[in-house]
Amino acid sequence: MKTNTMEISPEFLAASEIIDYNDPEVRVLAQEIRGAHADDSIIARRCFAWVRDQIQHSLDYHREELTCLASNVLAQRTGYCYAKSHLLAALLRANGIPTGFCYQRLIVSEDEPQYCLHGMNAVYLKEHGWYRIDARGNRSGINAQFSPPVEKLAFSTSNPGEVDFREVWAQPLPMIVEALQHHRNAQSLAEHLPDLSTSEMNVLQVESAIPFMILNCQSTTLRVF
Repeated sequence: MKTNTMEISPEFLAASEIIDYNDPEVRVLAQEIRGAHADDSIIARRCFAWVRDQIQHSLDYHREELTCLASNVLAQRTGYCYAKSHLLAALLRANGIPTGFCYQRLIVSEDEPQYCLHGMNAVYLKEHGWYRIDARGNRSGINAQFSPPVEKLAFSTSNPGEVDFREVWAQPLPMIVEALQHHRNAQSLAEHLPDLSTSEMNVLQVESAIPFMILNCQSTTLRVF
């Protein structure tokens, strides 16, 4: 389902089973991060930095817990990139900032071309429009930052077969949610990471009921296909 470029769908501000920002702990944290600030860019930067730095990436920290719901990510203080994007969306939406979900297709192993999806967010800022941010968590070789209008993501997509998908989804992809909820632990998911090819993403655009927009490759404006 395509959205109108002239207005932002309310779905980009909605709470859901996964983006459960009505959870008391999530709401308290959202208010604490906001503090006395009113500028959406400042609030977004603070939310981004908190999730990036305070929530441990499952693989980087060898955590076994597998989280999905925003409230569970906060309670366990850990998650895959997908789960961290769920919490970040919850914090931003709780502060009235439209937020969506974006994905890249990355090579898992250079020795054997095997791919997986990487999850991150796009946030709508009044001064800059839609801007992608990646709260995956920094480590050696990864330095994701909040520096609008310039994107500073965790990963580039320069290898053959890798894809920087331009869709901004109002909700996490169902295949991501299913993967997070049906594997027994983080290591099990690591062995079966979700993947989508370009052709499969094109099919998803047609068949999915989730509202989405597509980022213009040359700017942070949006265009409808």
